Amino acid sequence: MPYTTLISTEELAPHVGDPDWALIDCRFKLDNPAAGRELYRECHIPGAVYAHLDEDLSSPIIPGQTGRHPLPTIENFVETLSRWGIDERTQVVAYDDNSGVYGGRLWWMLRWLGHFNVAVLDGDFRAWQREGRPTASGEENRTRCRFLPYPQEYMQVDEAYLLANIERGEYQLFDVRDEARFRGEVAGMDPVAGHIPGAKSAHYGHNLTADGKFKSPAELRARYEGLLDGKKPEETIFYCGSGVSLHHDLLALEHAGFGPGARVYIGSWSGWIADPSRPVATGE
Repeated sequence: MPYTTLISTEELAPHVGDPDWALIDCRFKLDNPAAGRELYRECHIPGAVYAHLDEDLSSPIIPGQTGRHPLPTIENFVETLSRWGIDERTQVVAYDDNSGVYGGRLWWMLRWLGHFNVAVLDGDFRAWQREGRPTASGEENRTRCRFLPYPQEYMQVDEAYLLANIERGEYQLFDVRDEARFRGEVAGMDPVAGHIPGAKSAHYGHNLTADGKFKSPAELRARYEGLLDGKKPEETIFYCGSGVSLHHDLLALEHAGFGPGARVYIGSWSGWIADPSRPVATGE
């Protein structure tokens, strides 16, 4: 059975060491980009390879044009996936130590290239460690494969699309940052505070229980039925601060049983404000 949203530690454990399963360690610290790799080298799930948010899951920032974590080119990402030993038969499991925020980015990116057998470890590496499950140290590699992409370009939108939507109101925009950043009370890592006009607040933290696991599908369904307010997932667009945590809400939507269809604005708030002529809203 393929796993396409979340996988528990109990479900993952029997597959550690399975050559048809690729485990990807996505731990990362925004304030210390080298820390995730060091944590991986010290201790990781056996067989896992490391994915660096800036080096593997993003391309360089273009000042005045992109957000803080633009997507890599398809060619570069295909090379990375091939190096990690991923092909159409591979079950991928992404994990981090931040309740799926960084693993969710890889989850979405694989789906963006047409690979849907990818799941995020529920409870992340912290649950794996708390349960006393096996770990390894050092660097690991997988046998190289040839990854064949099937790009799903409909899954994302750009600034022009959003500007047109502000006029039409056809799609509901959701901002997954915390409420204070949404309202413009604090700017966080960005020089301008606020949100894209027409957006609703949908902080990803409300997808989680106190122990950092995703809430039950029933609880998440109740949450998103309220947020969607009659809209279908395919009539929604999600964004965050830099194009990373937004995927958490998409993962929660699918775990709740809504199915795929929601789109993303990868540039997110940092990309939106790269052009000072774009409108900004504050408050609720």
